[in-house]
Amino acid sequence: MCCKLNGYQFENNALRVSYIPDETSELEGGQRGLLVPTQYVGAIIGKEGATIRNITKQTQSKIDVHRKENAGAAEKPISIHSTPEGCSAACRMILDIMHQEAKDTKTADEVPLKIMAHNNFVGRLIGKEGHIHTPTCGCVLAEDLTLYNPERTITVKGSIEACCQAEVEIMKKVREAYENDIAAMNQQTHLIPGLNLGALGLFPSSSNMPPPPPGNAVGGTPYGCFGAPEQETVHVYIPAQAVGAIIGKKGQHIKQLSRFAGASIKIAPAESPDSKMRMVIVTGPPEAQFKAQGRIYGKLKEENFFGPKEEVKLETHIKMAAAAAGRVIGKGGKTVNELQNLTAAEVVVPREQTPDENDQVIVKINGHFYASQLAQRKIRDILTQVKQTQKGGVGMSPGPHSPGFTEMGRPTQGLTQDHQPRRK
Repeated sequence: MCCKLNGYQFENNALRVSYIPDETSELEGGQRGLLVPTQYVGAIIGKEGATIRNITKQTQSKIDVHRKENAGAAEKPISIHSTPEGCSAACRMILDIMHQEAKDTKTADEVPLKIMAHNNFVGRLIGKEGHIHTPTCGCVLAEDLTLYNPERTITVKGSIEACCQAEVEIMKKVREAYENDIAAMNQQTHLIPGLNLGALGLFPSSSNMPPPPPGNAVGGTPYGCFGAPEQETVHVYIPAQAVGAIIGKKGQHIKQLSRFAGASIKIAPAESPDSKMRMVIVTGPPEAQFKAQGRIYGKLKEENFFGPKEEVKLETHIKMAAAAAGRVIGKGGKTVNELQNLTAAEVVVPREQTPDENDQVIVKINGHFYASQLAQRKIRDILTQVKQTQKGGVGMSPGPHSPGFTEMGRPTQGLTQDHQPRRK
């Protein structure tokens, strides 16, 4: 299609068309991405493509060498499509060829294996100082990441045998992380109405995995029913030492994150010099909130502000009209208790809270990403219903349950009084 559109004359202008990089490109299970030095690409392809055809035939793989991309680049990407075993076999053959070519041409003493993998999963493999340690050899993680191409390059150094064994171990862990995330997403995202979660790009797709259900497949108050979605403001509390990671070098990361999510993201000044937590102010519609908060959770995990087996749980605050707080709490705390049972998040509406100058109070939410998102959406639903009632409209029941929803999570107590938030 791009070829047909390129150069097409439209209103005295020639169209120039290119593909947008697909950050959900499949890299898990059925595909492997490698980076190889440009000087070895010819040897990998072989005379008239003989070598690459031989690799393809022996490993039952489809291999794409993207030699025309990024002209002048020192490295070129290679995509291998096969079973995990086929991908690993092709990696070994390509690494063999590069080692032999380096030896024959005396261009390098060592040729590392460079594997590309989606950042969401690689972040969980990182140990101290950005290293991934395997039983076979040491692996150094290259910080080659942008929000528009969310892949990182894992550089594996060692003998051919050690590198290949490490590749098998690393990709096994990446696949496990992917499968766990898909399972968690399929378990919980159908509970969040009105969001097109499949289009948010937080997880790469895989040809052998079913796509996540669309966000509006269940009941609830869809945001598009009353025109454009409202701008929402959420305060997310992160460890103070993580502020630099969120901002990035010269503010690059937070700017990219803001553009990617379509949200305004600001770091509030510290309340005191010794504050252990900092407030991130996220403003935008529901999908922008989901994207921005998802990246913040992910970044904290990737940068090791939480342990490898520790779930990232953050506290978020939502402001609401003081008059609406009672609807969130419910009679005898019934609504807030149901909300906690439904979302598996801790939801607190402090009792003796003085409204601010705008007659607003704060609702505190503490939990992992999906729990927090579900709680936020259900609270917004309740607030929308309150507004409809005030305008004389016909709304749904103010409780957290909508058609198609089921209770999940752990039993909780009536946490409607103020408490010290759990912060790590």
